[in-house]
Amino acid sequence: MKITVADKIYELNHDEPLSGLALNYMRLLLLGKRQDASQLITNAVKEGFTLKELYLDVFQRTQQEIGYLWETDQINVAKEHYCTAATQMIMAQLYPYIFNENKRNRSAIIACIGGELHELGARMVADFFEMDGWDTYYIGANTPIESLLRTIEEQRPDILGISVTMADNLPKLRELIKRIRTEIDVGQMKIMVGGRLFTFSPELWKEFDVDAFADSVESAVVVANRLVES
Repeated sequence: MKITVADKIYELNHDEPLSGLALNYMRLLLLGKRQDASQLITNAVKEGFTLKELYLDVFQRTQQEIGYLWETDQINVAKEHYCTAATQMIMAQLYPYIFNENKRNRSAIIACIGGELHELGARMVADFFEMDGWDTYYIGANTPIESLLRTIEEQRPDILGISVTMADNLPKLRELIKRIRTEIDVGQMKIMVGGRLFTFSPELWKEFDVDAFADSVESAVVVANRLVES
């Protein structure tokens, strides 16, 4: 399926779920029509689409495509930032539907390593944890090591999820994990990593002193529950 915006043609795989909705959503974002995009998602919720469907088949797919358009110089960085910020705002409007009353009595901190500015994936992971009944403490982009260490000591979560998308940030990840292991009492807390960098290199996580790796938003929750139960 293709759309034309400003004399350019953009395409999404029509064989994947919710392709029509995802395509319309991406078109509205590229046109700068954030309010229309928000209304499109609101209508989809009213029509019965689940939040997981919208997150995976609309937000995630369009964000990946928009990232590709930026990487290939089909759109500029300002438009990529606009689309990302718009999606974050629209996701925030869905929060009343996210929180699960059936709590698991489990908690997680989700953060991006210092220097990481790509936080949408981590935000989606935190929301999926909430949908599964976890209590999450979402920190977001560019989290300084000192701040994260203090937060871990204060919150004492079951899971620490760290997102890394850029290879330049791997030394910071190594330093963070070393300091967690040597400087603070984390109890039974498990450390899980994810993000685009680890998805492209599935064996990379084994080079770090962490407990697990999640290759997708959905698998992050599955892996975290398995770690806690074990």
